[in-house]
Amino acid sequence: MTEEAIPLCNSRDLVDGGLAVGFDVVYGGQTCRAFAIRFEGRVHAFLNRCTHVAMEMDYQEGRFFDDTGQWLLCATHGAVYRPDTGECAGGPCRGGLVRIALSEHDGVVRWHTDWNLQPVAF
Repeated sequence: MTEEAIPLCNSRDLVDGGLAVGFDVVYGGQTCRAFAIRFEGRVHAFLNRCTHVAMEMDYQEGRFFDDTGQWLLCATHGAVYRPDTGECAGGPCRGGLVRIALSEHDGVVRWHTDWNLQPVAF
């Protein structure tokens, strides 16, 4: 399967340390929620799945950053992740978040498919 770039949102929708833009993907054959954020001027995306317990991390839709805007936080168990890499930074993590490739060009953020990451079929 060939990699494809799928439009996700306008660049202005992602603010440093602000709300994430959520989207659905098929990862390893299962439909999963994912999210895109902006941190230190760059866009990043991950599966919305804590590595401690495979459940969604946001405590309110789109809220992943802690109060400082410097860390991604699992609201259920307190696992903390680096927003630029998804690496575990503290708490009950078991590895890092699953990263999703993004690109940003001409005011549009796009996510990129991979062999095990595809769009949800309609």
